[in-house]
Amino acid sequence: MKWGIMATGSIAQKFASTVNRMTDEGEILQAVASRTKESAENFARQHRIPEVFDSYKAMAESDSVDVIYIATPNNMHYENVKMCLLAGKHVLCEKPFTTSAAQAQELYALAEEKGLFLMEGFWIRFLPVLQKMQELIKEGKLGEIRYIRSEYGFVAKGDRKVRKFNPQLGGGALLDIGIYNLGFLNMIMGKNPDSFTSDVHMTDVGTDDFSVIHLHYSQENGQGAEAVVTTAIGLDIQRKAAVIGTKGSIYLDDFQKAETMTVSLSDGEEYEIEIPFEINGFEYQIREASNCIREGRTHSGIYTPQMSLQTLSLIDDIRAGWNMKFPFER
Repeated sequence: MKWGIMATGSIAQKFASTVNRMTDEGEILQAVASRTKESAENFARQHRIPEVFDSYKAMAESDSVDVIYIATPNNMHYENVKMCLLAGKHVLCEKPFTTSAAQAQELYALAEEKGLFLMEGFWIRFLPVLQKMQELIKEGKLGEIRYIRSEYGFVAKGDRKVRKFNPQLGGGALLDIGIYNLGFLNMIMGKNPDSFTSDVHMTDVGTDDFSVIHLHYSQENGQGAEAVVTTAIGLDIQRKAAVIGTKGSIYLDDFQKAETMTVSLSDGEEYEIEIPFEINGFEYQIREASNCIREGRTHSGIYTPQMSLQTLSLIDDIRAGWNMKFPFER
């Protein structure tokens, strides 16, 4: 599969280095586009990419790429994805897919209409350890799920800190990393909560930098499940998670880069499952995208548009409760 990369930031660097280690699987870095030629050329030299574009549109319209990975700022995802689809390109777009569920719904519908593959680059959905976690839950190994917690926080500094909170760029901790917490809950529960409450701290530019969200899920047997997620930019919080059921629990020391998990059962059995990354974790979503395109599918069965839309809808509801409205939203 011939890949084009849109933008040249740190996440694009990670993606490019991963593709370059998958050439034996037929993955090829064909082109890169940036808003400045110098940035694109520097990126191309570093990752041995033959084609350089100083226009996103020019790369989207090029016949030399099959699929485009979009790594532009959050506020640009909607327009960039739409442009690529209209140019006939398959798309893998970095999370958050868009800044609202309405935008995402429109893009998924357009991809179906055009017969093109489209997926949000929510890479943790494809990690083998987390897929194993889903299997154990589905098999009833943990019994009925009663409680979930996940937390994620880091300290951004300098220009990176400014970008993370800029409302014009779709900033804020919830969209940037809170989506990992909420997407993790969706992997377990498969649906949005029936209700939630939250506490949030807002920055002086009107975006969130810290929140604790309590979520309640009803279940068929009448017993509900509770979840608590903590998200912060400005506090260093380990990416720990736990899934607690009536027959056992799963503990992850790093749910966002999960290679191990501990399973602790009520009968006293406890064991660790370890599945190391082949490269760095990005390889699984790249492989899934390529396989789907080769098979003529418009979306992944592992991470469907509906799953993406559920999380984005929940984010919409949470932000609405915080009275957050970004100026770029349609």
